[in-house]
Amino acid sequence: MPERDLILDIAEIFVSLQGESTYVGLPTFFVRLAGCNLQCQWCDTVYAQQPQKNFISLSEILDRWQRGGKLKVVQITGGEPLLQENVYPLMKAFLDKGATVLLETNGSMPLERVPREVVKIMDIKPPSSEMNAYMRFENLAYLDRKDQVKFVIADREDYKWAKNVMTKFYLPVYTQVLFSPVWQRLEPRELAEWIIKDKLPVRFQLQLHKILWGEKRGV
Repeated sequence: MPERDLILDIAEIFVSLQGESTYVGLPTFFVRLAGCNLQCQWCDTVYAQQPQKNFISLSEILDRWQRGGKLKVVQITGGEPLLQENVYPLMKAFLDKGATVLLETNGSMPLERVPREVVKIMDIKPPSSEMNAYMRFENLAYLDRKDQVKFVIADREDYKWAKNVMTKFYLPVYTQVLFSPVWQRLEPRELAEWIIKDKLPVRFQLQLHKILWGEKRGV
């Protein structure tokens, strides 16, 4: 099927600084797909949880990227992007154009069809999300050193749970591990002090976009 005939349900498309991951601070072209299969208690993109019927063709998405200066870093996020079948040709199209493609996924969808070249940023949802039962730990087999596992932590129980998961699956041996505090739920300094005290081999991160612009959309 020609690219122009492939459509995706889009929550928003925008350019901003990458706010998280090891790519933080880099100008990035964001494609946020609509629809999610989880409902995390502290979700910060509730507006993207439901399908929006805002259908945009793959070729139009690429046109917007090209008109916007063909930024090297492209992030595909959601919602949960892997719910939409046409996300796979979307990832391939950006890879074919020479972009560095980041996929942010919630950890509940299988990763085996995601191209190896894509940088996978996979959440592992802790208990406070009330979605931890939906995690596919078999996805860890598809991660390597370029990929990243992200724990968003709301309290001490989440932190202990994340440490146990990290140890059980030897995560730092083969992938990068990120710990983030839930925005306005856990004091960032508190999480930082826990990490330092326990000498965890993880990267502490804050959401740069929220520090700069608050909870505004499209940034």
